[in-house]
This record gives sequence, structure tokens and C-alpha cells, in this order.
Amino acid sequence: MSRIIVITSGKGGVGKTTVTANLGSALAQLGCKVALVDADFGLRNLDLLLGLEQRIVFTALDVLSGECRLDQALVKDKRQPNLVLLPAAQNRTKEAISSDQMRFLVNQLAKQYDYVLIDSPAGIESGFRNAIAPAQEAIIVTNPEMTAVRDADRVVGLLESESVRSIRLIVNRLRPEMIQLNQMISVEDILDLLVIPLLGIVPDDQKIIISTNRGEPLILEEKLSVPAIAFQNIAKRLE
Repeated sequence: MSRIIVITSGKGGVGKTTVTANLGSALAQLGCKVALVDADFGLRNLDLLLGLEQRIVFTALDVLSGECRLDQALVKDKRQPNLVLLPAAQNRTKEAISSDQMRFLVNQLAKQYDYVLIDSPAGIESGFRNAIAPAQEAIIVTNPEMTAVRDADRVVGLLESESVRSIRLIVNRLRPEMIQLNQMISVEDILDLLVIPLLGIVPDDQKIIISTNRGEPLILEEKLSVPAIAFQNIAKRLE
């Protein structure tokens, strides 16, 4: 059975796309067949984080319009044979696709892949609703900041109203030294506010910025950094 998981947050800039790229790569390293779906129509960043921007020929909208087959639109990762990306169209708005069309695309992928990870756009408008439409599970990404946690709480309520049965949390960009100085919310306080199970914690690290700019997920480093090990552990917990 394929697992269809939406990675979402509500607030922009918390690191959803970084989590999607690294978690997908970590699952592929474990031998799982993984399809990543960029649901952020109009912006599209997942291809950049994977270093695949030059390989895109067709997008999800080309599949829906009949201009290509689904397998033609899938971009194979150059370093990981188990990982593919279905890119979003960069020159269209979030209204260019409907929830039913997103369900169709994801359900086709679910026939061939162990995991389908959907990178949700920021906000809670139509793009978000399209991204969560096919999902059975959700991973909420938040930073230890009050605005991000409040937005995450709103998204938890929306996911529950859409009958997403499993909702778990990743706390991203944690800085233990700031928590000790009472300058950042603790993980315990976040869990008290959101009341959903914790899937993992990813510490803040400048290597995340470097890997993003290079288009190479942290998980592919020869000497794994602490955030890369965190993503490996999250993948193992999912498995």
C-alpha cells in the first residue's frame, strides 16, 4: 500500500520544501520508491532543492492537458534511482489545478510508488486545499516561533475537518541555546499547544542554507551533519 503524505504548515518560510526534499531522499536511501509532488503552482522550488531544475521538460499541468504521459513528466533524481519529482507549472497560478485533478495525479503515482510526498504551498487557500485533497497522512512543519505555531494549530484543525487520519509534527530550525535563554519556545510547549504526536526535531544549521543553494539535499553528504541524521531518523520512524 502506498502512503500519501502532505507536508504542510500554514505559515511560509518554515522549511516545508527542505523537509520534503530531505525526507524523500532519506526514504529513497532506505530502499523505498518515492514520488515527490510539488503542489506550489506559480512558485515551484522543490526542483531547485533537488538540483533538478534543468531536467524539467513537462509539468503536472501538461499531464492533465494530455500533452504528455505521467511517466514523461516525472523527473528522475540524478543521484537516487528510487526518487522522482512531479514538478508544478511555474507560469500558472494556484487556481490552475483543481482538487479532483490533484487526486487523479496522486492516485496514479500511488500505484507505482511506496510514498507520495506532497509539498504544500504556504497559506490555507485553494493551493493548500488541493494539496491536502488526496492525502491520507499529514506532516506539519513548524518553527519554534509563536506565529508559526499558531498557524500550524489552524492547519491541524483544517486537516482534522478533512478527515486526514494521521497528523504528526516536525519542529524545524530548533536552537537549544536560545531555548535555554528563554528566547525560543521549547518543544514541550509546542506539543502542549498543538496536541499532535512529534515525528522529529531538526536543529538549525548553516549547512541547510548551503545545501539549498547547491541543490543537494543534506542527506547526500559524505559526512552527515546533525540535521541530515535527524532526517534519516524521521524516515526510519515513518518506515
